[in-house]
Amino acid sequence: MSDLKIRLAAVDMAGTTVADDGLVLAAFDAAAEAAGLPAEGPGHQRARQYVVDTMGQSKIVVFRHLVGGDEVRAQLANTAFENAYASSLSDGGVREIGGAADTIELLRTAGIKVALTTGFSAETQRRLLTALGWVDLADLAVAPSATLRGRPFPDMILSAVIDLRIDDVRQVAVLGDTANDITCGIRAGAEIVAGALTGAHDETRLNAAGATHIVDSVSQFGELLTH
Repeated sequence: MSDLKIRLAAVDMAGTTVADDGLVLAAFDAAAEAAGLPAEGPGHQRARQYVVDTMGQSKIVVFRHLVGGDEVRAQLANTAFENAYASSLSDGGVREIGGAADTIELLRTAGIKVALTTGFSAETQRRLLTALGWVDLADLAVAPSATLRGRPFPDMILSAVIDLRIDDVRQVAVLGDTANDITCGIRAGAEIVAGALTGAHDETRLNAAGATHIVDSVSQFGELLTH
C-alpha cells in the first residue's frame, strides 16, 4: 500500500450495500419476454446464467450480447428490465445490507468521500436511493450513461475522481461483490480493490479477478479504511 491516504471510496450498490433478494433475476425474466428470448428451458437457463456471470456490468451491454447485437431488442429488454426492477422498489423489495448506511457515514466522518456506483441506469439508481432513503447519504452517485461506460471499464470511478477533486487514483478504494467490480477498480488504478462476500460472486472469483482484499461485508471495508 502506498503512503497516500485514501480519500475516496467507490462503493457498489446491489449486492454490496443493497440486498434485493433476487429482484435482478426476476426483472430479467420480464426483459427476456420483451426481447423474445426463451421464456423457459435450456436457452432461458443459459441466458440467466450469463446474467449472473456478468453481474456488475451495465445492463444494456448484457442485453446486447444476449440478443446478438440487435439494438432494438436490446433496448426493449433493457427498458422492460428497468421498469420491472423499479416497480419492485415500491413494494419494499430492497433493503440495506447490514451496516451499509452507518459505514458510509463513518467514512465521510473520517474525511473519506463516498461515491455509490451501479450497473443500473441513472434513473433506476435514483429510484433505488429514494426507496432506501439514501438520496443525501453519499457524496456522489454514478451510473453508466452515454458518456460513461459501465463496468468493467473504469469510467465511473475516474469520473468520481474528477468530480470529487481527488488528487491521485492511489487515494481511491473500491468495494464490490463481482469480478467486474474488481476489474473496474484495477483498471482505474485504485490502491485498494476489495471484494465483498455479500453478493453475486464468491471469494474464488473475486480473488481470480485480482482483488487486493476480501471482506465479509461493507462494514468490514469501513473498518479497513478507518483503522
